[in-house]
Amino acid sequence: MTSVVTPELGSATWGRRILALFVDWVTCLAVVEGLVAVGVLSGNPNGLGTLALFVLESALFTALAGGSFGKLATRLRVVRNDGSGRPVSLLRALARSVLVGLLVPPLLTFDGRGLHDVAAGTRTVVV
Repeated sequence: MTSVVTPELGSATWGRRILALFVDWVTCLAVVEGLVAVGVLSGNPNGLGTLALFVLESALFTALAGGSFGKLATRLRVVRNDGSGRPVSLLRALARSVLVGLLVPPLLTFDGRGLHDVAAGTRTVVV
């Protein structure tokens, strides 16, 4: 069962967004560390491995559940900015996640949204 979230809900604060990003990053780091510990990954892939896992996790969770693990845990959702209530497509979610991985777009805002949201046609809202 999924609920429809519309952009009329309040925009997420930057503090809450940063907390969600922190939760995502720590979770992805722990998973990569675990994969290295059990021998699934070799060498020292922590930096790039964590980034790659973050981009994939964030894109998949956003397309399937409306937000990354960190966003869901902090009661945030990513919605289409057009107000249609339709889920964010995997392509838009992936583009958004790659831009977040570049670190600069989330810091720059336009209309209360990060450039990653502007580029993907999305908005981050509080549920």
